[in-house]
Amino acid sequence: MIFSVTLILLFQLAGVVLVQLLHLPVPGPVAGMALLLIAMLTAPALYEKVRPAGQGILQHLSLLFVPAGVGVVGHIGTLGDQGWGIAVALIGSTVLALLAGVFAFLALAKLTGSTDD
Repeated sequence: MIFSVTLILLFQLAGVVLVQLLHLPVPGPVAGMALLLIAMLTAPALYEKVRPAGQGILQHLSLLFVPAGVGVVGHIGTLGDQGWGIAVALIGSTVLALLAGVFAFLALAKLTGSTDD
């Protein structure tokens, strides 16, 4: 388990270093997880080495939402001041994402000639 966590943290560190060196516009941990995915796709044995830590994290995933909830409560004043704007942005972006998905599906169905309903 410790080896698994160490591997994950090393890939996270590699992502942070890569982002800092190349001035990429993505968070370092995201780049690290992308590197880990690429490594697991090229070396499938790595999957079994990382699996114990991954399963442990997933079993306790709900605990990882606690800091985000505390952050929201810490900014409750901002939410009160900007509540309508945030609600409109959330609803609008959700509708736009759904429409984009529908149009992408329709375009792909037309492109592939699918007639299944």
